[in-house]
Amino acid sequence: MTTDTLTAREPAIHRAAPTITAPAAPRFDMYAAIHKALRSFMCDTLLRTGRMDVFDPAELETMLEQVDSLLTVCLDHIDRENTFVHTAIEARRPAGAAHTADDHIGHLESIASLRGDVVALRAATHASRPALAHKLYHHLALFVAENFQHMHVEETANNAALWALYTDAELIEIHDRLLASIAPAKELQIMRWMIPACRPMERAMILGHGKSLMPPEAFLGILAAVRPYLDDAGWAKLAPAVGVPVQTFAAR
Repeated sequence: MTTDTLTAREPAIHRAAPTITAPAAPRFDMYAAIHKALRSFMCDTLLRTGRMDVFDPAELETMLEQVDSLLTVCLDHIDRENTFVHTAIEARRPAGAAHTADDHIGHLESIASLRGDVVALRAATHASRPALAHKLYHHLALFVAENFQHMHVEETANNAALWALYTDAELIEIHDRLLASIAPAKELQIMRWMIPACRPMERAMILGHGKSLMPPEAFLGILAAVRPYLDDAGWAKLAPAVGVPVQTFAAR
């Protein structure tokens, strides 16, 4: 779905959405943390795009790079969900992920359109920058809105399918294969948004699991990458939970 067709859609709040129904016992949720990361990255990028000074070349370029980075993360996320999550659902329930798979096709079109907006603004004359920045901001807002509803469907309908079709042990194995497909530099970028967006218990669980899967130096690299984005109180809770001294990294 392109950003132009998004303008013609009924507002998401007016459309029926799957109801959140908690499982009888806690189940492994492979969507929860990555979606918190994406929501955080999207909201920050949208906010900054709306207030950027288009006449400050350095600020403009920094912001366009952030939009580009967000779109790349979204592309990678779509590819991993298609490869690992949708494939898992449809292996045991044919066409079981058809709704969100169709959404992904529309998201690819929107990403291409947004990249065009970025290219146009980057090359714009001084006089045309405000109008093109306004266009980018509004198209990005529509893209974020569509993704928020899409993620809700995944966290409800797709999770219900995964929980019905797989044990938690099987879901963790699928998720671990997904994580292993992510390049280290991209993992650091995702952690930068994911860990600050999660609750203290979630942070400890995510990083504790990661610690068990990677060399010590790689684990410390992730902590170093996320520490600047945690307040001192948050770090004081996380450090002992993952077995490192609070003094390992300097205060903010």
